[in-house]
Amino acid sequence: MENRLIRDFTKTCTDGWLQGWHERNGGNLSYRMRPEEVEQFRASFRNDEPWREIGTEVPALKNEYFMVTGSGKYMRNVSLDFEDSVAVIRVDETGTKYQIVWGLVNGGKPTSELPSHLMNLEVLKQRDPEMRIVYHAHPANIVALTFVLPLKDEVFTREIWEMETECPVVFPQGIGVVEWMVPGGKEIGIKTSEIMKTKNVAVWAHHGMFVCGHDFDEAFGLMHTVEKAAEILVKVLSMSPTKLNTIKPQDFRDLQEPFNIVLDEKYLYEK
Repeated sequence: MENRLIRDFTKTCTDGWLQGWHERNGGNLSYRMRPEEVEQFRASFRNDEPWREIGTEVPALKNEYFMVTGSGKYMRNVSLDFEDSVAVIRVDETGTKYQIVWGLVNGGKPTSELPSHLMNLEVLKQRDPEMRIVYHAHPANIVALTFVLPLKDEVFTREIWEMETECPVVFPQGIGVVEWMVPGGKEIGIKTSEIMKTKNVAVWAHHGMFVCGHDFDEAFGLMHTVEKAAEILVKVLSMSPTKLNTIKPQDFRDLQEPFNIVLDEKYLYEK
């Protein structure tokens, strides 16, 4: 089957692999499908798969359909065999179970981090119904910074914002940080979805990054922007522990009117 959703989903997986963000089976991608997209797949649906426990409750997503990468699948293989690597699932009436209705033709289950994805997609739907994508990857520079920066939202936000002027414009809500937790379960999903109530970027300490978006380009572009800024910060810190020049709090404030953004003053503290 060829359609635009498959093309865009595949491109995001491939682009992330080419960036080096998806070693082995690292990272995952999920998309809350539109009704018309579901109809494009419906003739190929199978309805004999068992209902499985999600591992959390997402009542606001009941009866919705999602395209998700498979557990143990490699992002680099999505373009080679989409139906082996990706599934379409539907959530039941209670928001506690899911059923595979398409894809994963050689067996398997959706990503092990499905609870986190669905909990975040539920929060995002309530925040903005057109927010449909959650993307998780392992960009090396942002992960490296979780070993040397305090694991605080205000520190990560300010340090990353200072690396490129476009950063506060692209993600004016800032960055949320989750201290190290076991991935894949309900608890880390709760922590991350709390961040996603107000922000579009969550950093998992010593693990990776979660971002969201209205479309695939927006989500990928957000991940790319944060990771590029992290790369610059890693280079700066390798040259000197202190910055001779940087963007000052008032400089950030001056961006707000021309770019129609609002920046939280808690990130604009004096150093």
